Amino acid sequence: MSAEKINVLLAEDDPNLGMLLREYLNAKGYETALAENGKVAYEMFMQGGFDLCILDVMMPIKDGFTLAEDIRQTDKHVPIIFLTAKSMKDDKMKGFQSGADDYITKPFSMDELLMRMQAILRRTIPEVGKAKKKDTIKVGSFDFDFDKQLLILDGKEQRLTTKEANLLLMFCENRYDVLDRNYALNKVWGDDNYYNSRSMDVYIAKLRKYLSLDPDVELVNVHGKGFKLLAKE
Repeated sequence: MSAEKINVLLAEDDPNLGMLLREYLNAKGYETALAENGKVAYEMFMQGGFDLCILDVMMPIKDGFTLAEDIRQTDKHVPIIFLTAKSMKDDKMKGFQSGADDYITKPFSMDELLMRMQAILRRTIPEVGKAKKKDTIKVGSFDFDFDKQLLILDGKEQRLTTKEANLLLMFCENRYDVLDRNYALNKVWGDDNYYNSRSMDVYIAKLRKYLSLDPDVELVNVHGKGFKLLAKE
């Protein structure tokens, strides 16, 4: 499959292996960002835009298991592959419980890593495209047409701005889960600064006004975290 526009977050504290992997993946057409520890990796992830994460387990400051759990708090779907020198069954179980899609033990062949990445991306990337291109997404009694940026209720259309449509799509993709405020800001605005945060509040208020036409749909604040979309199926 083509690696065009696929962004990879690589967290590896061994500088030699990290640079080698980054150069290899970039040579294969991926855009690879390298973080030297779990804390830096999480900060980079929260800037948004990654399609796959490759995480070393044994890292300083924040280990790979903890990092994966933190990532899963804001993104339930991004694929995660663990790299580790450990091969114990309990470690593998902990890895999958932390939200991993695959687990590869060092030393490993780079070609094997690439094939595992491609296998995961074949399952996940097409599904992302389908979710965004499907005719409509049900939001309570509403039909949400992302491509046309329309929110439709009883035949009446409410045209959405691009930011409103992108925000609503993120809420739909994280339905009943908390959408982290800073994550949404970085994904839609590209920066979580104060002014963008105030701007997002305005867009959230507009979405609430549109959605209030269906009493079974609610966009709620989760104090200190973000927002959650509640809608009856």
